[in-house]
Amino acid sequence: MPDYHDDLRLAHVLADAADAATMDRFKALDLKVETKPDMTPVSEADKAAEELIRGSLQRARPRDAILGEEYGIEGTGPRRWVIDPIDGTKNYVRGVPVWATLISLMEAGEGGYQPVVGVVSAPALGRRWWAAKGAGAYTGRSLTSASRLHVSKVGRLADASFAYSSLTGWEEQGRLGGFLDLTRAVWRTRGYGDFWPYMMVAEGSIDMCAEPELSLWDMAATAIVVSEAGGTFTGLDGRHGPHSGNAAASNGLLHDELLSYLNTR
Repeated sequence: MPDYHDDLRLAHVLADAADAATMDRFKALDLKVETKPDMTPVSEADKAAEELIRGSLQRARPRDAILGEEYGIEGTGPRRWVIDPIDGTKNYVRGVPVWATLISLMEAGEGGYQPVVGVVSAPALGRRWWAAKGAGAYTGRSLTSASRLHVSKVGRLADASFAYSSLTGWEEQGRLGGFLDLTRAVWRTRGYGDFWPYMMVAEGSIDMCAEPELSLWDMAATAIVVSEAGGTFTGLDGRHGPHSGNAAASNGLLHDELLSYLNTR
C-alpha cells in the first residue's frame, strides 16, 4: 500500500497556514461577505484561505490537480487535492466557532477518484482531525501529539445518537417522513451540522449522521476520517465514498437501518 505520510504532513502545513488566515479575520467587524449565485455566502476569508492553499500546492505539488469550492478545478492527472477553505461559512460570518478548513487528496482508482488523505481543521474549536489510507484516523494538535479515533460499538437504534444539519433539505427531497421516523426511533438527536457530526462519528461520541445535499469538497476529507476510524461513509444511495451529492455516516453497525429510514418516501 502506498505511503501517504509526506502528503499528510503537507496537508497539515496547509491547514496551519489556513488556520492563521481564517482566525485573523474571524469576528472581524469589517469582514466582507458576498452572496454567490447559489445564494450561499462567501467571505473574503474563504477566498483568501483557498488562494493560500492553492499557491502552496502549486509550489509543493505542481503536477497535482486542485479542486476548490471558490475557484473550481485546475489541472489534470491521477492525483487531485480537494479544498473547502471554510466549511460552515454561515457560522463563520456570524461568529459561531463551528467551522473548519477541509483538505483532502484524492487519487484515481476503481469507481473514480477516492480520498487517500484528509485533514479537518477547526481552529476556533481548537480541534483537528486527520486520516490517511491504511494508516488510521487521529485527532490532536500535531502528527506527533495525537490520539487514534475509533467509532462507537452501539448496535441498536434505540441506543443511538443521530446528528443532522437541518430539516428543509429532507423536506425538499420528499424524505422528511422517513427522517422524522428515524428521529423517533433513536435515543437522541442533535443538529450539529457541517463537518462536526462526521468527526464525532469518527470519535465515537455519536453513532450516525446524514445530510441530504452536499458537494465533493464538503465530503472528501470527512469521508476518509470516518472510514479510517472504522466507520461507514456512503451516499443515501449506499454508494461508498463522497460521490453521491449527499452523505450518510455511521459506526457501520447501524448503517443499513440509517439508509432504510432516510430512503423512505
